[in-house]
Amino acid sequence: MDVSGAVAEGFEPVREAFARNFEALGDRGAAVAVYRDGRKVVDLWGGTKDVDGTAPWERGTAQIVRSATKGVVAAGLLLLHQRGELDLDAPVGTYWPEYKAAGKERTLVRHVLAHRAGVPVLDRPLTPAEAADPDLGAAAVAAQAPVWEPGTDHGYHAQTYSWLTGELVRRITGRPVGEWIADEIARPLGADLWLGLPAARRGRAGRVGKVEAPAQTGALRTRPKPAVTAAYADPASLTRRAFAAITPLPDENDAAYRAAALPASNGIATADGLARFYASLIGEVEGGVRLLRPETVELARGEQSSGPDRVLVVNTRFGLGPMLHGTASPLLSPGAFGHPGRGGALGLADPESGTAFAYVTNGFRTSVTADPRAQALLRALRTATATTS
Repeated sequence: MDVSGAVAEGFEPVREAFARNFEALGDRGAAVAVYRDGRKVVDLWGGTKDVDGTAPWERGTAQIVRSATKGVVAAGLLLLHQRGELDLDAPVGTYWPEYKAAGKERTLVRHVLAHRAGVPVLDRPLTPAEAADPDLGAAAVAAQAPVWEPGTDHGYHAQTYSWLTGELVRRITGRPVGEWIADEIARPLGADLWLGLPAARRGRAGRVGKVEAPAQTGALRTRPKPAVTAAYADPASLTRRAFAAITPLPDENDAAYRAAALPASNGIATADGLARFYASLIGEVEGGVRLLRPETVELARGEQSSGPDRVLVVNTRFGLGPMLHGTASPLLSPGAFGHPGRGGALGLADPESGTAFAYVTNGFRTSVTADPRAQALLRALRTATATTS
C-alpha cells in the first residue's frame, strides 16, 4: 500500500506500520500524525476519503472521531478551571441550578469529568433530532435520576457526557459549546478540529461506516469476556442503555448530525488537528501556543476513577476527562493520557516523552478502547521513541 506524507528521521517504523494497517488490518482510509516537543514528526495518510468510495484521501481530509471528542471538551473545562471560571470541587448545580433535581445536588464538576456522575443513561432516550437540541439534551439530563450515588462509583457516560459537559460550558461562558471550542481551542491552535461542522467545511469530511477485520487477521483478534458480550446483548443493561441514550442511532454521515455539537460523540478532525491539540496540552506547538499549564496537566491525568466500569464492564481508569493507561486503554506509556473513539480513532499525549499522537479512520470496528490498528501504530511509535530520545 502506497501512503502519502512524510516522517522525520527515526520515525520510519510508523510509516511501515501504517502501510501494514491497509495490507493486513483492513484499513480503507486513514491518517496518523505525531508531534514531538511541539514539532510535527509524522504526517501520513492513505486509502480513500469515503469508506464506501474511490476518491483518494487527501492532505486535510477529516473524519468523525466519535468519543475522541470527549478529550477535547474535557480539556475545555480544564481550561475554564485554569482561568478561574470553574471550580472542579463545586456542585454542578452552582453553575446549572436545574441539575440539582432528582438527587443530584451533591454531584461535583469533577464527578462529571471522571464519569462518576451516575447518569450514563436516560429513562427516555432522545431521538437524533432531540439530541441535537442543546436545550432538550440538557433538560433530559437535569431531570434524570442517578443510577448510583454520584461520586461513589464510575461508569462510562457514553452519550450523556455531551449534555453534561456542553451545558457546563454554556452556563459558564454564555456561548454554545461548539462555538466556544472553535474560538478558544481550534482557532488559536490552527487545528482542523470541529464540534459542529460548518457548512463550508462539509467537503473536507469523508463518509464513515463499519468494516470487518479481514479473515486472515483472526488470530490477532481478542475475544471479549462473556460478561462484556452479555452486557451488550441485554437491552436492560447499563451498557446497552448508555449507548442507546440516543435512539435510533444517528446517521453519522448526515449533514444535520455533523452540524450539531455533541461533545461525547461527533467531533470531526484531521489526524493533524487532533495530534496538534494534544501537543498543545503538554507544550508549545509551532506558533508558540500552549493550552494547559503543567499543573493543569497534572490535574487532568491524576487518577479519579479506576477498576470495574459499570457501563463498559471492563476495568477502566479516568483522570479529569481523559482515559489513563490501563489494560482496557493501552496508550503510549504509563504516564500518557488521551481518549479513543469507539471503533478506531485515538488521540493522546505523553508528557514524559513530549509526544502527541492521533489516528483517524473512516472504517469503524466493534472495538471501544483498544483498536488493533491504532495499537499497531503505537507499538511502532514506541520503537521510534526509544531510538530518537
